[in-house]
Amino acid sequence: MTRTGSSSAAARKRARTRTRCRSRRTARARRARRARITVTSIVSTVCVVLIAGVAVLVGTAVQAFEDAAQGLGEIGGDFTAVPLTVAPPPAYDAEQLGNAATIMAAGADMGLSLRDQAIAVMTAMGESSLRNIDYGDWETSGVTNPDGSRTTSIGLFQQQDGWGTREQRLDARTAATLFYAAMLEKVPEPERLQTEPTLIAHRTQINRDPQHYGRYWPIAVRVVEELSGEQIPGVAAP
Repeated sequence: MTRTGSSSAAARKRARTRTRCRSRRTARARRARRARITVTSIVSTVCVVLIAGVAVLVGTAVQAFEDAAQGLGEIGGDFTAVPLTVAPPPAYDAEQLGNAATIMAAGADMGLSLRDQAIAVMTAMGESSLRNIDYGDWETSGVTNPDGSRTTSIGLFQQQDGWGTREQRLDARTAATLFYAAMLEKVPEPERLQTEPTLIAHRTQINRDPQHYGRYWPIAVRVVEELSGEQIPGVAAP
């Protein structure tokens, strides 16, 4: 074979090799694209499922609170048998019932009974109408402490500076835990079982009127029983 013929054959061989290499690279690229598309599809599907699941859970929780609020709005007749000096409390919305549920959860974590949880819910009803507000009696009514200083009450339980930091008092779960801890110290068992709920709240909160919270006890019991799905032992149905 002449040198020219050898060169032509070598060139054709190199061309075929380059063609095969390009074909293999093209095939690998196609497989990689298909793999990326498959992974993207799987991730997208998982994200959609997760988002849908979260939406269902949130929607279910909100609906439960709203249903409870609607049910509570129908108990006005129950209050006619209770001697009150003020109008019955209004129906509670999802936000308020959510705060009640948080108060209950804090009590359950401490191993406290449903009655103790209802006492805490009753107290928050009497202090803030179950609203986690960042102001208190000083801002609304100019109320002062016995020494004449302005009150610093905030949060669900209208706790002053001595209860904890501002952040602690405005965190519903922490504020409830602080309340329970004070209640356990000031009204321990078995005395607490034999003490009227409003007096337990009064001794814990050290408010002016010992009977202030009593008007909220029937509805607090109703809220706790509806949210827990259980009846509070030893407490007559309101």
